[in-house]
Amino acid sequence: MNNIENQLRNALIDNIVRYLIDENFPRVIKCIEMLNEEEIWYRPNSQSNSVGNLVLHLNGNLNQWILDYIGGKPFVRNRQLEFDADKTHSKEELILMMTNLSEELRSCIQSVTRDKLLGTLPIQNHQETGISVLIHITEHFSFHTGQIAFITKWLKEQQTNFY
Repeated sequence: MNNIENQLRNALIDNIVRYLIDENFPRVIKCIEMLNEEEIWYRPNSQSNSVGNLVLHLNGNLNQWILDYIGGKPFVRNRQLEFDADKTHSKEELILMMTNLSEELRSCIQSVTRDKLLGTLPIQNHQETGISVLIHITEHFSFHTGQIAFITKWLKEQQTNFY
């Protein structure tokens, strides 16, 4: 890899780590910490997801898209169970899940090679490059972080004070 390629790779990886792991993971964990067990699994209607469902969904998504497809760690996913779950994990288990996942992701993402970034992977009926995978998981996690923050503010009637 030449110097410019190396600089671009490092800039991409540094920004993915910053936005995904250093900013959004702590926000999700803070929201979980603010909620009680009932609030974590609260759904306003059958078409909505609880914070617990969204956390399980993020865990499944990141295990599949990054740790399995990019990192080579086998993961069998049942996406529908992520949304069907109801009180299947305690508050502490969800926090531990997110904490452990962020540490594992940091290591995996920081070790991504040029070939993985530019190569294509078959993911959910699409051909994705490693770059598109990293962009997708960052925007996907950010989207659901916003939902989790909204639910938390709505239920607690207070700010999350992320900043």
